[in-house]
Amino acid sequence: MTTDASTISVWDTFDHSPSSRQRAFMRYFTAILVDLVVLNLFIEYWPDKVSASSFTVTLLAAVILQVLLKITIVIEHKVAGYFNAKPGGFAKFMRYFTAWLILFGSKFAILEALALAFGDRLKFGGAFHGIVALIVVVVAMLAAEVILVKLYRRMA
Repeated sequence: MTTDASTISVWDTFDHSPSSRQRAFMRYFTAILVDLVVLNLFIEYWPDKVSASSFTVTLLAAVILQVLLKITIVIEHKVAGYFNAKPGGFAKFMRYFTAWLILFGSKFAILEALALAFGDRLKFGGAFHGIVALIVVVVAMLAAEVILVKLYRRMA
């Protein structure tokens, strides 16, 4: 069977197993694109709560959000590991309490980081100076990522 060069995709050249760096790159690249799509959908359909001055701002915001969310998860896991290593009910309570505190509190830090990076070019409005809108957007981003991961795994 002969193949016309115009029908070969660049993706057809990936006939090897990807390295761990390549897998990490694709994981973060995909997560950033998912965040970008979700953020822009909120900008389009919830403009009174989420707005941006340009696509470039949302692209950079998606990168910053992904980095800050990953840092938050790393911190939460380290603190969880600390309390999981300790015996007793108080340690178990502290494990869950600190997880909630870190995951919820990080949204304030993320909102401030976005405000510092973009000023009025990216706005989350509404209740509590936009924190509720940001939490809704972040939860939607995480849900979209989870759905895509499950879909990807089912394809195996």
